[in-house]
Amino acid sequence: MPGSFNLDKTYQFLLIALAFLMPLTVFGANLVIVIICLLWIFSGQYKLKIHEIIKSKLMLASIVFFSLHVIGLAWTEDLNWGLHIVHKMWYFIGLWPILFTIVRKNYIKYYVIAFLLAITITEVFSYLVWFEVIPQFKNATVRNPTPFMNHISYNPILTFAIYLVLHEVFFNIKLGKFKFFIYSFFAITMIFNMFITGGRAGQVMFFAMLIILIFQFFNYEKIKSLILTLVLIPVIFFVAYQTSHLFEVRVNSAVSDIVSYEVSSNTSVGKRVNYALNSWDLIKENPLIGVGTGDLPSEFKKNSASNPNREFTTTTNPHNMYNLVLVQLGLVGFFSFLSIFYYQIKQSVVSPSKFIRDVGITLPLLYFVIMLADSYLLGHFTTLIYVFFSSFLYKDFEKSK
Repeated sequence: MPGSFNLDKTYQFLLIALAFLMPLTVFGANLVIVIICLLWIFSGQYKLKIHEIIKSKLMLASIVFFSLHVIGLAWTEDLNWGLHIVHKMWYFIGLWPILFTIVRKNYIKYYVIAFLLAITITEVFSYLVWFEVIPQFKNATVRNPTPFMNHISYNPILTFAIYLVLHEVFFNIKLGKFKFFIYSFFAITMIFNMFITGGRAGQVMFFAMLIILIFQFFNYEKIKSLILTLVLIPVIFFVAYQTSHLFEVRVNSAVSDIVSYEVSSNTSVGKRVNYALNSWDLIKENPLIGVGTGDLPSEFKKNSASNPNREFTTTTNPHNMYNLVLVQLGLVGFFSFLSIFYYQIKQSVVSPSKFIRDVGITLPLLYFVIMLADSYLLGHFTTLIYVFFSSFLYKDFEKSK
């Protein structure tokens, strides 16, 4: 009937809105998520939805990973913090399965365009602050212009956006000359933006992304890929080091932190080393099922007190996703966590679409890298973008018809 409510189209408009709002506003993205979830809950057809979810091994792996956090409350002393962690992990059982059932193949390009448009806006504001055209606001300063989120989240997200644009430039044979010029210019401005902001983990992720892209460009031919990697990566690093004062300072401070670790561990790198040492102490004591979902802060405190030579180890986050999972849930949780990435890569390699295959392999590999530096699947921006893109990159649309 004309004018009747079309649920599927409503979902698609909301998903496009979510893709656009994700990098820009926590409140806006969360509002769209609430609307999507309420529509999904009250729209019925529960058997069909549940059947579609349980048919996917990836969705089951995600649900199991979340469920282990709930089970881990059973041997948690600090229940309040445990519930806080469970709440932070709800994406894996709440949002991801819901998005998985409503994404549509013919709308993927619109999801990606909306996301890249938001990154463009973020980048424009970043440059406006950097050139001092507009005053500093929110997180953006002249020295570190990341307006809508902090640099810890911004640079990894920017890296993924750069990859999406470069993939179009190098692999989309239908890209016309005008679009090729626009995309290439956009990629260059984003790459420059990468090095006027201070997220070191994101910058490391950027170099990892370039290596992956090079191997994909040469269809994983090792010799050519290695030669170009050995030439291109040092050149970009050298140019960035010579032209970006902030990048130079961040590199120098990282080297200095490593060299002076024995003298003082009260540095960004030094703290991470101590967090890792503390984590491994706890992992060795509780290898199978960990200390429980909520006991990492209290156990860190106890272990720090018993190791007087290890300073600055009290934290709620060891700044390493693997250590976080191992401490909380042991090897059981760790292998459950890895199974998510296993199924992502396994499904990607057999995809007939080059875009889905390449991006589907790249996304988990990039997160593999940055999760060594922080718990990037615990924070809002990076987790939401990971879950959103995963909802359609790893869906077998043919089987779900």
